[in-house]
Amino acid sequence: MIFKMPEDKPPIPYRGRFAPSPTGPLHFGSLVAAVGSFLEARSRGGEWLVRMEDLDLPRTVHGAADDILRTLDAFGLHWDGEVMVQSARNEAYRAALAELERLGAVYPCACTRKEIADSAISGIDGPVYPGMCRAGLPEGRSGRAMRVRTDLNPVGFDDVLQGRISQILETEVGDFVVRRADGLFAYQLAVVVDDTEQAITHVVRGADLLDSTPRQIYLQKLLSLPAPAYLHLPVAVNERGEKLSKQTLAPAVGRIKPVAQLCAVLAFLNQAPPEELKDADLDDFWKWAIAHWRADRLPAVRSMPLSGVKALG
Repeated sequence: MIFKMPEDKPPIPYRGRFAPSPTGPLHFGSLVAAVGSFLEARSRGGEWLVRMEDLDLPRTVHGAADDILRTLDAFGLHWDGEVMVQSARNEAYRAALAELERLGAVYPCACTRKEIADSAISGIDGPVYPGMCRAGLPEGRSGRAMRVRTDLNPVGFDDVLQGRISQILETEVGDFVVRRADGLFAYQLAVVVDDTEQAITHVVRGADLLDSTPRQIYLQKLLSLPAPAYLHLPVAVNERGEKLSKQTLAPAVGRIKPVAQLCAVLAFLNQAPPEELKDADLDDFWKWAIAHWRADRLPAVRSMPLSGVKALG
């Protein structure tokens, strides 16, 4: 099958990635994910790739992708190879969806968000789809989205930091969307196709994506794709407990004092940088950070307040 990794290839060395959505500039929370994934890769002698997850075109901000790349470069977060751009990969996602259709694993859904909200119970990631179109489209209705048929078998994995995670998708999430009503492919499908295309062996990202991982593993199994190892870092939250984001008005990181901000990230991740490190140049900072990176020191929680740690402009 076109998505299956060849079985006669030798084991692939460590390959990690950072996959921001270009909905605005990098803020402290996204810098945490970038630094954590970078250090886990480099400390293992591995590669670190960058992918722009710009599938959600209505939310994509013009120029944000270039701004993110310039910021990564200014912080010494140099990536390997070409930057993958999801919006240029619709053909790969169409092929994956066609395979799911061949397997009978997906079906068209005519439901609107309001119809779902009126009939659904609350799950771990919003309303649980009540399955209204599972047996076929209602008379006179046409399909808007494409959904994956889930089941009652637990889907679990051992996160390197957060421990054992298990979900019963049918009751906790419901049949989830892989192609949206507006014709755009959903994140869950794109990410598993792209991780295979880039031969990603380890995914290090924020714990805000922890609950979506079983859906990705479910798709990997359906498509006979390899599953990478996962490590979900604590998400930085503000004093109200909200994830730092464009929506919560998180300030962008500046490029003037990168080492001071990188030291703040290391402190947030419990890596105990020495006080004098903030006066080091960028190269010396990364030499120290890579040599002293300890994944076993990471806080095994889903979120943490900044507690006075903040990015400096």
